[in-house]
Amino acid sequence: MRKLMGDVSMTVFDKIAELRKNANSYWAKRVVTELVYALKFSGAHEGAFDTTVRRAVDFLYSQYEKAGAVTSDAAREGEAMLAGLSGEAKKYTMHCVAHAHIDMNWMWSFQETVAITLDTFRTVLKFLDEYPQFTFSQSQASTYRIAEEYDPQMFEQIRKRVAENRWEVTASTWVEADKNMPSGESLARHILYTKRYFEEKFGLSSDRLKLDFEPDTFGHSRNVPEILAKGGVKYYYHCRGNIGHNIYNWRSPSGESVLVYREPVWYNETIEPDIIERVPGFCRENGIDIMLKIYGVGDHGGGPTRRDIERLIDMATWPVAPTIKFSTYHRFFEELERYRESFPVIDRELNYIFTGCYSSQFRIKQGNRVAEDTLCASEALSALSAYRANGDACTESFKKAWERVLFNHFHDIITGSGIRDTREHAMGRIQEALGYAHANTTKALHTIAGEIDTSGIAAEPDRLSISEGGGVGFHPDGSFNSMANGGYSLMLADRGSGKTRIFHLFNPTAFAREQTAEITVFDYPGDMARISIEDAEGNPVPFQASGTGAFWGHKYDKLLLSVKLEPFGYNTYVLREKSATDYIIPKNEAARVETY
Repeated sequence: MRKLMGDVSMTVFDKIAELRKNANSYWAKRVVTELVYALKFSGAHEGAFDTTVRRAVDFLYSQYEKAGAVTSDAAREGEAMLAGLSGEAKKYTMHCVAHAHIDMNWMWSFQETVAITLDTFRTVLKFLDEYPQFTFSQSQASTYRIAEEYDPQMFEQIRKRVAENRWEVTASTWVEADKNMPSGESLARHILYTKRYFEEKFGLSSDRLKLDFEPDTFGHSRNVPEILAKGGVKYYYHCRGNIGHNIYNWRSPSGESVLVYREPVWYNETIEPDIIERVPGFCRENGIDIMLKIYGVGDHGGGPTRRDIERLIDMATWPVAPTIKFSTYHRFFEELERYRESFPVIDRELNYIFTGCYSSQFRIKQGNRVAEDTLCASEALSALSAYRANGDACTESFKKAWERVLFNHFHDIITGSGIRDTREHAMGRIQEALGYAHANTTKALHTIAGEIDTSGIAAEPDRLSISEGGGVGFHPDGSFNSMANGGYSLMLADRGSGKTRIFHLFNPTAFAREQTAEITVFDYPGDMARISIEDAEGNPVPFQASGTGAFWGHKYDKLLLSVKLEPFGYNTYVLREKSATDYIIPKNEAARVETY
């Protein structure tokens, strides 16, 4: 206060401090808070209202000295002395937004996440019934999915309140995700699936979901503004990272930017009378006349309390206080837009915290990256199958898989900062996602392979072969444990028989590949020492044996071969047994060899 007031005598501050220390009744706390607020906005106006404030302070202090307390009558009279400042006081606006911060499986298991989500929403719905002016905002599509799946009746109540614009959806991501470890594709999928979900379930067009609400996220990649802007997200709220500016334009290397509000206090807050005291200084610092106040307890859910709501209703009637509104994030940001050009530009990453979280619990991180890559490859193959072979694009299946991967991007899950139950649930979600991916990949590959014309390749059927079906559950490391040595690969069930085997190798990436690939041949009835491999044009392909073994009643041979594959393409390779005559050296060739 001394910095803001400048010339005001220190006795004013001493008196206010004494009054505040002994303000025990409602009216005493109210008037002291109004005094401090009046001092703050007077300071923001170069002390223009100091005289009025000093007169009220002197009066209240004299009454306090006489009575030994700030009586309600004295407080009312002191407030009346400040009433002339009400017009100036109300020029500032405080947007008060109720929310519930709900951590997904942080220090508890998933069933508890379900319980705290539903219990929180039940309380909020009760308050929405009781207080017609009250509004509520909730992030994370995953919390709505929980309500939909575990309490459909509650879900319908939420849909009704969203339609009334009293329950604000502040989710443009599936969870409040870490912004460093998920891939760029995953961050785009957060926006895609979240916006689709709310359009399907709530009728909210994608352009209504403009905010990415990430209060507790540990770090923010420099490329986030690019992804958000391309996804139609204009605003970003965070609490951790970028200590310095509270309001700024965050710009990516491409030039795309989002308008950012960094919480100046904390995201888990209750409504206390002194919250209004921060408004003038904050507004002066940022050159605006509005401030955001979010309230509601967490991280274990809970949300706003009845006292919070009652206090805001009451404080809105105070003559010497800012204009107090039950508001939403979107309303606040839309008002903030008019000042946008005056805010600084930040064009770097918002530095991360809790650095140990970026290296702990590697299996969650490893599983996430494998799931991301596997799903992208599986989708590419399924799309090719649908486009070229009338296959199934598996859109609904992939949505379910991605939801499981996206859930694990919660900032306390992928970072490994949760308990054992958190980690176990995350690994289960990864397995479910990979189940969808592997099923869809196998289906797509067989569909495409069924359309490849191999009628020109001479092959005799073997009705007594045991090779078809060999390798069910087999993995490249020779195990039946997909997690062994970090393995998450596709199964290698054989479909060939006889001495001529046809292999189709696919490239699910956008890049041409020329490399070594490994194939597995089950229960070969011929002589592996006499085999040859050719491509579809009959060109010989270099290869070498890389191992043999037995697997659940089947024998197998592994071969390494040199392959060339076009982007999103395939190539066919044919394994044959050479006849004995192929190994007889012609006379003229033998003579040439003997000459040497």
